[in-house]
Amino acid sequence: MSSAKGDRVFDLSGRVAVVTGGNGGIGLAIARGLAKAGAAIAIWARDTAKSEAAVKELEALGVRALALPCDVADEAQVAAAAEQTVAALGRIDVGVANAGGSAVTAFLETTLADWQKLTRVDLDGVFLTFREIARHMVARGGGGRLIAISSIGEIFGMPRQEAYAASKGGLGALVRSLAVELARHDIQVNAVQPGWIATEPLKRAMKWQRFHDTIVHRTPARRFGTPDDLAGVCVYLASDAARFHTGDTLRVDGGYSVF
Repeated sequence: MSSAKGDRVFDLSGRVAVVTGGNGGIGLAIARGLAKAGAAIAIWARDTAKSEAAVKELEALGVRALALPCDVADEAQVAAAAEQTVAALGRIDVGVANAGGSAVTAFLETTLADWQKLTRVDLDGVFLTFREIARHMVARGGGGRLIAISSIGEIFGMPRQEAYAASKGGLGALVRSLAVELARHDIQVNAVQPGWIATEPLKRAMKWQRFHDTIVHRTPARRFGTPDDLAGVCVYLASDAARFHTGDTLRVDGGYSVF
């Protein structure tokens, strides 16, 4: 994935990025950031109406974009999305595994079905996404980037969200292991660990004043993050500037975890 752009190390022109769950929230913000840096974008997501709207927004930035219906927990759908992306856009240089979900359930009341419904998307879905994209990158040659969107739930206890936290903890181990195994193919594998980001689901909780004030007081930046706060770090990890940066997790939390 090397380039001859001189010192334009953050220029992603000519590259193709996949963003799972890239039709809203953090995923769309990341897709938008990569597009502004010049990358063509393939959105893999389930909501086709949202995906079509996202494609129009990305195309307005002057890049090629397409949306493919894909449930990342479905092995056949992920394989088909990878094949269709390569057929339409020619290659995949960057894979951002962002699709995920969460649920709040008391641990003693959590069924195995509840547990597996979440881990199938939040952990198995990343495995499937990375495996299919990495297969293409290795066969094509030239390297690439794999970026997992994790959470500070990987390092802090999350009562009533154990399946989510366990999935994010698994991502850290997956990223480090893949970074070692795929390094010989010039594929860098990293994770981004968002803090408290004001996505639509969280905005409902933010209306509870005590919760809002507790998080803001604990965060040195004195605010919740926005989805756009995640875009720049993903552009960096997708770029030539990060060719010697692998197996790492970059935390973007306004200082929450160090205060």
